[in-house]
Amino acid sequence: MPALPRAILFDLDDTLIRAYAQPEEAWTRLLNVFATHLDAHDPAAIERVRAAVMEEARAFWSDSAAAAKWRLDIPGARRLSVRRGLARLGRADDALADRIADSFTELRRQEYRLYPDAHATVDALRDAGVRLALVTNGAAATQRAKIERFELAHRFHHIQIEGEFGQGKPELAVYRHALERLGVDASDAWMVGDNYEWEVVAPQALGMRGIWYDPFEAGVPTQATAKPSRIIKRLSELVE
Repeated sequence: MPALPRAILFDLDDTLIRAYAQPEEAWTRLLNVFATHLDAHDPAAIERVRAAVMEEARAFWSDSAAAAKWRLDIPGARRLSVRRGLARLGRADDALADRIADSFTELRRQEYRLYPDAHATVDALRDAGVRLALVTNGAAATQRAKIERFELAHRFHHIQIEGEFGQGKPELAVYRHALERLGVDASDAWMVGDNYEWEVVAPQALGMRGIWYDPFEAGVPTQATAKPSRIIKRLSELVE
């Protein structure tokens, strides 16, 4: 086993479980179900709807103040994005938009999957004496349900959810609190996750190592101002 830190903080969504990755493919599948309602009868028409919805979603989430609020109600935020996307195409229909958004939310929930090496990696780290925290943004009930569903609770020394703690990543207080609960200094800890700002930039500002999880080999964002301490494509690389 390689040299390990005293503590590791893990992200949840799209790090330990696959939750929201590759949204283009998921939206295309879902919108095909609603093709008749959307009068979208060929792939090009479906693509126009998908692009409009996702562009509105990107614009929505690029507002940091709005994002901090709506992370606690992702289904509600998704409804707004779909409403705006349809309106952008001249098909304003809030009832249809909400049905599509809610169906997408349920599709994603049903398709949550634990990454195959997640349990084994976390268990190996804990057995090696590493202090472990699970630090996730999102609503308390939603995130707790995932943690229970995938049998994660007993594997961590500390679990910190935005909706319970009152703040979310990338607020530095989030990482400081988790480190305090684990009883370690920032220099003795790693943060592991898929979000570049939350799991690389912010932790490194505190002196932690930011380990970027990039299972789809997206590559470092072109606009990145910080480099990850390490890039992994599989969680098991942490213990190999």
